Amino acid sequence: MTVSSARVAVYRSAPPVIAPRSGVPHWLPRLAAWLAIFCTEWIGWGVAQAHGIAGDDQAFLLRATGAHIGPYIYLGAKHMVTGYDHLLFLAGVIFFLYRLKDVAVYVTLFAIGHSTTLLLGVLGGWHVDAYLVDAVIGLSVVYKAFENIGGFAHLGFQPNTKAAVLFFGFFHGLGLSTKLQDLALSQDGLITNMVSFNIGVEIGQLLALGLILIAFNMWRRTGGFLRHAFAGNVVLMIAGFVLAGFQLTGYFVS
Repeated sequence: MTVSSARVAVYRSAPPVIAPRSGVPHWLPRLAAWLAIFCTEWIGWGVAQAHGIAGDDQAFLLRATGAHIGPYIYLGAKHMVTGYDHLLFLAGVIFFLYRLKDVAVYVTLFAIGHSTTLLLGVLGGWHVDAYLVDAVIGLSVVYKAFENIGGFAHLGFQPNTKAAVLFFGFFHGLGLSTKLQDLALSQDGLITNMVSFNIGVEIGQLLALGLILIAFNMWRRTGGFLRHAFAGNVVLMIAGFVLAGFQLTGYFVS
């Protein structure tokens, strides 16, 4: 897609500062309120169903012994494609990335981060509280949206964007590992199964990333992308706060 250089915002050392052109749009508070209600119902439903992998997938993992490469690849891909917390963070990461080269760099850093802690967490038996890890994952969405609107520039400093994506990638992988450890997986074939699951996660991430990029490209063609970028990131921030709030609530009441 060809975009005029005046409208292209590509990460170098810091994200662009995006803000409403003439104050806060009159429709933004109403949008934020509706989004908060929607996120509360949507995420609340997901938490009410189960914290982690459930249903037939959980039943399979509980009874499976030995190596099952295909099923674990499928489960890894499914978990990533349906993982709204991971998808929201990815959306924030690529929000202002126009070149595929830049997308590849940031997504690779994220993949390195979550692959490392997913494998080490399960194989090394790291025991961390799933609610607290998922709360940090929710806050990672808040962080990325705040960075996108230039919030850190107003505070007088700018974090390293690549290091931040890698850092939060560690927590996203740790979140996956805690869900798997809750199931007390069989040690028979565990290494093969975890590598397969991680491959599936990467496949799912690529599929989800492709859909997100298509959606962003369609939005950018409308000509209103930069005008609504601020509002879009406010939406991401609200979703991240709701995610973190639900997980912290679960931690204190469980």
